[in-house]
Amino acid sequence: MFDGYGKKPEEILNRSFDAEGYDEMIIRKEVEVHSFCEHHILPFRGNAWVGYIPKKRIIGLDKIDKLVKMYSHRLQNQERITHQVAQAMWDILDPLGVMVVLECKHDCMRLRGVRSREGLTTTSACFGAFRDDPKVRQEFLSLMKK
Repeated sequence: MFDGYGKKPEEILNRSFDAEGYDEMIIRKEVEVHSFCEHHILPFRGNAWVGYIPKKRIIGLDKIDKLVKMYSHRLQNQERITHQVAQAMWDILDPLGVMVVLECKHDCMRLRGVRSREGLTTTSACFGAFRDDPKVRQEFLSLMKK
């Protein structure tokens, strides 16, 4: 459950392929997220949507799932996972843009304090074209829900 500490993003994103001129959005939808809140040591779970626009290189789709798993298999908070996945892809792949959205349910909210049984927490991180161009961000968000 905590095997994410022994890995580095460079090890996961170490192999890429020529994009062959492809410069449109690639989105991996509903990647399962299972993690533990670092504050309460209680689980949270949900899904990640990870999108990027390649410049010259693309990666195998399984690499995205592995990257999300690596960061979520640590004591974490949702905001950090979201940013770490986006930052790693931005730094290592050098794409035109990256966007990551996580939607999770937190047992710390359900079992203690306010005891909210329902509700999702949504976080996002945007780099490059997703941050700079509202149309690109909107396209991601609309494709995310289809």
